[in-house]
Amino acid sequence: MRWLVGWSSAATGPAAGDERHTVLPVGAQLLWGGPDPLWAVGDWRPDEVRVVQADPETRLAVFGVCGATDDQLKVGLFAARGGALRHLTAWPGSYTAVVQVGRRITVTGDLAGARPVFHTPWAGGTAYATAALPLADLVEAGLDIGHLAALLACPDLPEALGAGTPYEGVHRIPPGHALVLRGGAGDITSFEPTASLAVAAPQLAPEQAVDGVRDALVEAVRARLAGIRHAPDPEGLDGLDPGPVPGMGPAERRAARGAPAPGVGADLSGGSASGTLALLAAGLPGRPGRLNGHGERLLAVTFNDRATHGGQASHDAELERARTIADNPRLHHVVVAAGEEALPYADLESGPLTDEPGPSLTTAGRHRRRLLAGSADHFVGHGARQVLDAHPARLADLLMDRRRRHLLRPVTALAKADGASAQSVLVPFTVYRAARRLARMPYSAGIADTARRLLERQFADEPVAGGAVDASLAALAWCRPGPAARWLTGEALAEVSVRLSDAVHRSPAVGRPGERRARAALARQAADHRVFEQAAEVRNQRLHAPFLDNQVVLACRALPDTLRVQPGARAAVLRSVLAGAGVRDLPPGWGATSQLTHAASVRAGLRGAVGDLVRLFDTPLLADAGLVEARVVRKALRSAAEGAALPLDGLAELVSTEVWLRRLVARRGSCWTGAGAPRQKAVAGGVVPRARLG
Repeated sequence: MRWLVGWSSAATGPAAGDERHTVLPVGAQLLWGGPDPLWAVGDWRPDEVRVVQADPETRLAVFGVCGATDDQLKVGLFAARGGALRHLTAWPGSYTAVVQVGRRITVTGDLAGARPVFHTPWAGGTAYATAALPLADLVEAGLDIGHLAALLACPDLPEALGAGTPYEGVHRIPPGHALVLRGGAGDITSFEPTASLAVAAPQLAPEQAVDGVRDALVEAVRARLAGIRHAPDPEGLDGLDPGPVPGMGPAERRAARGAPAPGVGADLSGGSASGTLALLAAGLPGRPGRLNGHGERLLAVTFNDRATHGGQASHDAELERARTIADNPRLHHVVVAAGEEALPYADLESGPLTDEPGPSLTTAGRHRRRLLAGSADHFVGHGARQVLDAHPARLADLLMDRRRRHLLRPVTALAKADGASAQSVLVPFTVYRAARRLARMPYSAGIADTARRLLERQFADEPVAGGAVDASLAALAWCRPGPAARWLTGEALAEVSVRLSDAVHRSPAVGRPGERRARAALARQAADHRVFEQAAEVRNQRLHAPFLDNQVVLACRALPDTLRVQPGARAAVLRSVLAGAGVRDLPPGWGATSQLTHAASVRAGLRGAVGDLVRLFDTPLLADAGLVEARVVRKALRSAAEGAALPLDGLAELVSTEVWLRRLVARRGSCWTGAGAPRQKAVAGGVVPRARLG
């Protein structure tokens, strides 16, 4: 785990006995000192921390993968000195920028939320970091049970989550914003262009917008390939390859000792997102795996789940597409096969403590097996669906723009998605009516309706069987309860309902429903990706998700809604991106989704681990906090394992939150050292108190 931390204080110089100067982060590298210091903490690579300086009081630090040259960083520093923050977010890559101009500190987040920034009041000033847990340690914060309730009841609603975190007093800046500190006082400002709420922004022509996506993706991939090639550190004789082992090749021996391959690699699942990244990385000029002057092919990794029985035909087709793509001579294909030991929910007892809870905790062991066979720099396709696909609520945006004819193809595709039936002829009218109702519904009325449904426990219209029409109809709303809400206590739901009611008064005017829902879905995916990175982390490996980069997100937002809502729009856009990069021979069925295979593996993993999961909820910490009733969750787990039509995503959120709480309570040690280091309280190993909600 890697993070940066610093603070801004009202003091003008070091003071004797000041606790700020006797508290140091464990294992930190000091980048600059003074009354407003900054540290890099964790296993940062040398090329992932760059500092440029104009004078002793004007400097810029960039953390992560940034495609800017040193001269471009200096130009961005001079622009930021004058207050222009957008220059700091315009470079290819995924990074966090910190600017110091005198006593003014500016910390930028990103548009998606994959690289968040947290802050908390401390010692008469403000401390900030790119991880919430270190700040919670610093101020000895307790758990915010109300935030955990909102995270389970409405995980993708900014109105419910607000700026909070699971730790009391530790706050997160929203995506697309920056934290500006002056003499210890903090201010949050947006670096996005302001759009009119009354008139839709002018849209680019489809061809021009797709060209923009292609250019952004190519630059994002090139920024990773232009970096220094890294090889895992053997760390002495124990980490060295022991030599030939009967039945094991070099890749298997490396995976057994827990080290990635040197160079660059990518996921290759047969889907459109990972396939696009693999082909772009393999096709750009230069040798992707170049290491010490010796060229290697890009390592493409495919995961083969042999224990999954449902959706077998689609799974086989996906593997065949991956093999066809891997015929590229610049790709070296590795298939990682696993059985029941790699199903979701397997081996929940081991694993690192993540900064926050997330559903990825239930599948971290499964993904780690795949990543162990990958490279030191590994591409993943996370976020492609959220930045390219059209959220169903965008149908309401089209009605607001009086573009009714563009609804014909998407609603017709929905009518065919669930198969022919007596009701399929009514689907277009039903979807159109729901979209029109959303277009005419005020924001405050939509939030109030969700708050009422939480209080009255109305979850009957939540899609549990996976029907495309039901899912789209449920998504045609300003907001809706999450899949885990049905298992929360009335007390917890009442607290979330109050949060939603307060949100109406905090932000009475917002954007259009489709655009707002799409941004919330992207922020949710970015948060899940961050938890995934930490939970499935492989030492000496970096995961790269170019679809979550600022420039790629901006380019995808420029795609017209009329293009987004068309069936197969994501695959068509990525096919055009590859064609523009010179890749045109794609296998049949390229662009097909893999949701059936995923659902089958989750169901199989639940069946195999139901005994352990039921025991996990014999005395759950979630029940001690007043969020759930243990017997209700145990009954739901048994029913889902037997095949009942229950939302599996909701159960995964409950299990992952309980696992995260147990790891947090069992944690020992602190992120800080020094004479004034804080003691550990609830965050570091105390007892989770029963919450007082409502």
